[in-house]
Amino acid sequence: MAEYEYVLEMKDIGKEYYGNRVLKGISFHLKPGEIMSVIGENGAGKSTLMNVLFGMPVIHSTGGYEGKVFYEGKEVSIKSPYHAMELGIGMVHQEFMLLPDFTVTENIKLNRELTKPNPFSRAFGKKLETLDRKTMKQDARRALDRVGLGIDEWALVEGMPVGYMQFVEIAREIDKQDIKVIVFDEPTAVLTESESQRLLEVMRKIADSGVGILFISHKLDEVIRISDKIMVMRDGEQVTTIPGKNASTVQLAELMVGRGIDADSIAKYRDFSDGETLMSIRDLKVMMPGEMVKGIDLDIKKGEIVGFAGLAGYGKLGISNGILGICHADGEVVYKGERLKLNDPLAVLRKHIAFVSEDRKGVGLILQDSIEDNIVNPSMQVHGQFLKQYGPLRQIDRKKINERAKKMIGELQIKCTGPKQAVGALSGGNQQKVCIAAALTLEPEMLFVSEPTRGIDIGAKKIVLDYLQKLNREDGVTIVVTSSELKELRSVCDKIVIITKGKIQGVLLPDAPDAEYGLMMSGASEKTAGGEENE
Repeated sequence: MAEYEYVLEMKDIGKEYYGNRVLKGISFHLKPGEIMSVIGENGAGKSTLMNVLFGMPVIHSTGGYEGKVFYEGKEVSIKSPYHAMELGIGMVHQEFMLLPDFTVTENIKLNRELTKPNPFSRAFGKKLETLDRKTMKQDARRALDRVGLGIDEWALVEGMPVGYMQFVEIAREIDKQDIKVIVFDEPTAVLTESESQRLLEVMRKIADSGVGILFISHKLDEVIRISDKIMVMRDGEQVTTIPGKNASTVQLAELMVGRGIDADSIAKYRDFSDGETLMSIRDLKVMMPGEMVKGIDLDIKKGEIVGFAGLAGYGKLGISNGILGICHADGEVVYKGERLKLNDPLAVLRKHIAFVSEDRKGVGLILQDSIEDNIVNPSMQVHGQFLKQYGPLRQIDRKKINERAKKMIGELQIKCTGPKQAVGALSGGNQQKVCIAAALTLEPEMLFVSEPTRGIDIGAKKIVLDYLQKLNREDGVTIVVTSSELKELRSVCDKIVIITKGKIQGVLLPDAPDAEYGLMMSGASEKTAGGEENE
């Protein structure tokens, strides 16, 4: 009989990154053989909590964390993922951590290989021992049988179906000696329905053997089916913990996304149903790694602010990156009655369509260049602006560049020493404002903005969002905002398109109930803006 009631406890866990509190006093306990699900939107703090549990370098290199962790009844300070593994804590990752050129057995026993002595090792030391392939195979077979996977122990992982690879990951974890806790991080995200059902059955069998399980998932129906209890997180806080048997998808969805957003914070309704269609998208597919778009149809009306929302990896970022030619796209996009040339960024920009990328450092900015050069370079290249013509010769018009930069610095309240300052020396929020200034200098009639407020403080967020609304209301710019911040989308958008698994799950008005947003984002509901069920 164990001397402890809980195999794992985390008490009052807090974490701050550079002044931003991402965990605010999280506490839970896990019994041996218990399955606890952890749910919440992107940015709720789930990943940071797991980083604390596994002693990830990002936690220790940024000042550590507040609170205490207890394992088997004793306080522990987990220094690294290897230390967590030594204690008996494992993880099945959403993104496979297998080596494709290795066999199933080699992956299961990786870093825990079994060896046997030989004449050389007896004479010169243990380092010359050879692999005990027979015992390794037996161990691998035992683990594979526990997850119900009847593949050959020496088969190569490369080329296997993704479902098989997920079960090999699980077999690797349960093969570890004295494993007491396993974290399953979105394990069914890439599985078929039948594979997902089988995985849940395997999880229950593992729990029945006395292993405590933390299950992180966005699939609320699976969470309810498998969980003994469910912890809901939102904005770094622990909203509640409820028994799994008492939960419903509507209740969980509302708890996940409900932020007490008051009516004054929701964008006022504007009817564009009879308006002119500015952009028509048909069967758009985008090959963006991690954000694949698998065929969407959508009409965007002139003067609208349209939002794209969805969970990470479900395709919302791929849409704008495909239309603007950053990632390879197929399908048809018609703009102002003419078909856009896909996969040609310059051709799209010349149509006065601009883009503020979510990757401001990789795509949006040249960090070593000045603020003013970053602001004007795109329009200089696309439209030939800020150049003086002297017969066949052209010269950069430094006076006009400086004037434009000063104007944008003032309007967007960019905190800097002046237009000549290097962009790399600015804070993240001010870098974001420079990206927006560059896009606006292209004089767009349509503006795509991805993650406009990511990594910036509350004050800068308000400036950015207010400015987007001003552009739309006063200058008539049609705007498409892609964001992980649902509350912000609801405060500025006329309609919000929910993307799940590369497809449009539905379209909601900003004042739709929290539960509808949660259900749709989790893939459990399909409704259009008008409220009709999609067939």
